[in-house]
Amino acid sequence: MPLRLEIKRKLAQRSERVKSVDLHPTEPWILASLYSGSVCIWNYQSQTMAKSFEVTELPVRSAKFIARKQWVVAGADDMFIRVYNYNTMDKVKVFEAHTDYIRCVAVHPTLPYVLSSSDDMLIKLWDWEKGWMCTQIFEGHSHYVMQVTFNPKDTNTFASASLDRTIKIWNLGSPDPNFTLDAHLKGVNCVDYFTGGDRPYLITGSDDHTAKVWDYQTKSCVQTLEGHTHNVSAVCFHPELPIIITGSEDGTVRIWHATTYRLENTLNYGLERVWALGYMKGSRRVVIGYDEGTIMIKIGREEPVASMDSSGKIIWAKHNEIQTVNIKSVGADFEVTDGERLPLAVKELGSCDLYPQSLKHNPNGRFVVVCGDGEYIIYTALAWRNRSFGSALEFVWSSDGEYAVRESTSRIKIFSKTFQEKKSIRPTFSAERIFGGTLLAMCSNDFICFYDWAECRLIRRIDVNVKNLYWADSGDLVAIASDTSFYILKYNRDIVSSSLESGKPVDEQGVEDAFELLHETNERVRTGIWVGDCFIYNNSSWRLNYCVGGEVTTMFHLDRPMYLLGYLASQSRVYLIDKEFNVMGYTLLLSLIEYKTLVMRGDLDRANEVLPLIPKEHHNSVARFLESRGMLEDALEVATDPNYRFDLAVQLGKLEVAKAIAVEVQSESKWKQLGELAMSTGKLEMAEECLMHAMDLSGLLLLYSALGDSEGISKLASLAKEQGKNNVAFLCLFMLGKLEECLQLLVESNRIPEAALMARSYLPSKVSEIVAIWRNNLNKVNQKAAESLADPEEYPNLFEDWQIALAVESNLSQKRGSYPPAEEYLSYAEKANINLVEAFKSMQVDEDETPLENGEAHHEVVEANGEEGEEEAVKLDAEDSADGAVLVNGNEADEEWVLAPRH
Repeated sequence: MPLRLEIKRKLAQRSERVKSVDLHPTEPWILASLYSGSVCIWNYQSQTMAKSFEVTELPVRSAKFIARKQWVVAGADDMFIRVYNYNTMDKVKVFEAHTDYIRCVAVHPTLPYVLSSSDDMLIKLWDWEKGWMCTQIFEGHSHYVMQVTFNPKDTNTFASASLDRTIKIWNLGSPDPNFTLDAHLKGVNCVDYFTGGDRPYLITGSDDHTAKVWDYQTKSCVQTLEGHTHNVSAVCFHPELPIIITGSEDGTVRIWHATTYRLENTLNYGLERVWALGYMKGSRRVVIGYDEGTIMIKIGREEPVASMDSSGKIIWAKHNEIQTVNIKSVGADFEVTDGERLPLAVKELGSCDLYPQSLKHNPNGRFVVVCGDGEYIIYTALAWRNRSFGSALEFVWSSDGEYAVRESTSRIKIFSKTFQEKKSIRPTFSAERIFGGTLLAMCSNDFICFYDWAECRLIRRIDVNVKNLYWADSGDLVAIASDTSFYILKYNRDIVSSSLESGKPVDEQGVEDAFELLHETNERVRTGIWVGDCFIYNNSSWRLNYCVGGEVTTMFHLDRPMYLLGYLASQSRVYLIDKEFNVMGYTLLLSLIEYKTLVMRGDLDRANEVLPLIPKEHHNSVARFLESRGMLEDALEVATDPNYRFDLAVQLGKLEVAKAIAVEVQSESKWKQLGELAMSTGKLEMAEECLMHAMDLSGLLLLYSALGDSEGISKLASLAKEQGKNNVAFLCLFMLGKLEECLQLLVESNRIPEAALMARSYLPSKVSEIVAIWRNNLNKVNQKAAESLADPEEYPNLFEDWQIALAVESNLSQKRGSYPPAEEYLSYAEKANINLVEAFKSMQVDEDETPLENGEAHHEVVEANGEEGEEEAVKLDAEDSADGAVLVNGNEADEEWVLAPRH
C-alpha cells in the first residue's frame, strides 16, 4: 500500500538552467547556481529573489551555504572557487582551484573544510582557517569527478561519484581510497548517504538510467531503482521521511519507498531536465533544479505524529520508533511556566512495522492505533503489544471504543470493541475522508454525511468542505473546520432518536433538525480540542484561542507552530507539542470556562456560585467577557484593574464610582476625562473639582466664564500665572477688566509690541510708559527702528483723538471692577461693538438740560477732557436713557454712564 504522502508545491521560479540547489538552515532561502554564470538566493516565503551574485560568464555548477560564516561558496567552469558574504555581498575569497571545470563543492558539517571535485579528475580539500590553503589532494579517478559528499554518520569520510563508473570512499588524511564500488554500466553522476537509522547505505545515480542503493559495509548493491528513461542526475535519501528521491534528464522526479523500494510517486512540473536536488535535516522541504527554473515542494505534514491520553501520557512516533513521556512525571519542585518546554524523560516504547502517519489513543487510553503505508496496527498502550491489524487508508475511533477503517474511497468497515468486524459499507459517493466520535462521518470533497455507529443509518448530510472534525466529550457539540472557517453545531440526539424510532423514511439529506448551527467563526483551525463546552484551537496565525458560545478569546500568541495534544483538568493546563517533540503547557482554568458557559446559557445564579472559584488575577478576563456580552454592570463588579473599572464606570455614567477610582489612581488623564463627562451631564461642581485635579486650565476657563464666576476666574488667573499659562491668565484678567494687570503680564512675558498696542486700545495713559520700554529693548537690536517709535506725549499730532481716548479711559476706569449678573446679558449684548471714542465725540454738550425722548437728564454734567470742551459725558438715569444710548460698564446701581447723541 502507498505511503500517501501529501505533496504541495511551495515555490516555482523560472530562470536560466539551474545546476545546483541548497537550503539555508535558518533563513527561508534557496541557493541556486546557474549555467549562465550567476548565483541566486530565492526567499520561498515572500516568493522573491533576495540576492543575486554575478559570478562569472561561464556555468556555476555548484554552490553551497556556509551558514556559520554567512558565506556562499561557488565553483565554476573557469576553474575558480569564489566565496561571498551573503549579508554584505562582498567577495571574501577568489582562487584558482583546479585545471578544469569544477563539478561540485561540499562543506564539512563542523570543521572549516570545503571539498571540491573537478573534470581534472582530482578532489581537493581546502581549509578556510588556513587562508583557503589546499591541505590535501585525492587522486584515483580516471574520469570527471561529478560529485563528492560527506558521510553524516562519520564526517571523517566522504564518497565521490565519477564518470569512470565508480564510487570511491575516502578518509580525510589518507591519499588513497578506502575502497571502490564498481557501480554502474555507465558514468555515475551523483551520490548521497542514508542519514536516518542504522543502515550503512548510500545511493548513486547514473547515465545507465538507474539509481542503486548500496551497503557500504558489505560493499554490495542492495537495490536497483529502475524506471527513469534518461540519465539519473540527482539522488537523495530524505532525512525525515522514509523515501528516496531521484531526478533525471527525462524531466521527472521519482519518489521511492526507502524500505520497500516501491515507486510511490512521479512528479513532472514541465521544466525540462532535472539537474539538482536540495534538502535539509529537520525540514520536509525539497528543492529541485531544472533546465528552466527552480521548484520547491513540501512532502507530508509537519505535524508530529503524537497522541495524549486523559492521564497525561503521551506517545509519539519518530520515524518507525515509538517513544513515550508522562507529563505527571514532572516533579512538584519544578515551576511550570506557560510556554516553557517541559523537562520530560523520554522512554523507548518499541518500534512499528509500518511508517506511522497517524497515531491515536482510544477513548479510555488502553489502546493506541498506528496508521500508515495503507495499513493499521492496534497496540496496547502500556506494553506496546500488537492486538489487531488490517488494511486502512484511515482509522477512526468511536466515542465508545468501536472503530472504523476506510480501505478505499468506496469501502468502509466498522469493528467492535473486541476487534471483530461488524459491518462493511459501500457509500454511494466517493469517501475521501472519515471521522470518528459520537457519530461516524464520511466526507466527499463537497459535503459530509453523519451515520450512527450501530446501524449505519444516515443522520444528516451537510454541504460543507470539511478539513477536520472535533466532537465534545458530551457528544452534544461538534466543531466542523473548513479551509477558511469553523462551525459549532449542536447535535439534537433526542430529535434523531424519535425520528429514527418513528420509522419514517429518511431522505438523502437525513433528519432535518439533527444539527443546529450555533456559531460560525471566520478562522482556520490548525488543531483543536474540546474542554467541556469550550472549543480550544490554534489558528493559521498560530494564536492559541478558545471559543465559548461564539465568543473567541486569545489565550496566548505562539512563537512557532505548535499542535494541541489535550487538557489535564487536574493541572488546569492545555498541552501542545511542536515538530521537534517539545511539549509545552498553558494555563486554562476550567472554572473560568464553566463560568463563561453558564453566562452564555443565561444561568447567572449558578455562574455567580462559580465566580469565587476563579482566582482574582483572572477576574479582568471575566469582566471583559461580560462586557462583550453587554453586561457592563456585572463587569464593573467583577473587574479589579482600576483603569478598566474607570472605563466601565464612565461607560455606565457612574460618575461617583469613577471619581473614587480617579482619587485612588490620581491620573491626570482620568480627571480630565471625568471632568468633561461631569460637565456634559451638568454636574458642574464635580466638573470643577476634576478639572482642578487635572490642572485643565482651559477647561476651568470655559466653566468659570460660562458661569460668570468672577471669583473663580480671579483664582484661575493666579493659578495660570503660577503655572506659566500666560494665555489663560491674560484671558482671565481681561474678562475681569483688570487691564493694568493684562498689560503688566504682556510686559513680563516680554511681549512689548503687543503691550503697546493694547495700551493704545484700552489704556492710552500707559502708552508713553510702554513705548519707553519698547524703545529701550529695540535699541539693543536696531537703533534706527527704536528712534522711529513715536510717543504721544512728544507727538500728539500723530495720534488721532488722543485726548478723547484719555477722557474715555478716565471716565470708565471706576466702572471696570463691577460685574453685572448674567441675567442682564441681553441689555448689554448689542452694546459691545460701540466705538467709545466715536460715541464720545458725537455727544452733545448742553449747559442746562438736554431733553430726551424718554425723560429728562439730571443737572449733573461731567465735563470731558476734550480739547475744546465740545463733547461731554452725561450721567443719566438708566431707566430714562434715550433710545440707542449705550450702557458702557454699568452694574446694579440706579445711575449709569451713557453716551448720548448730540441734538
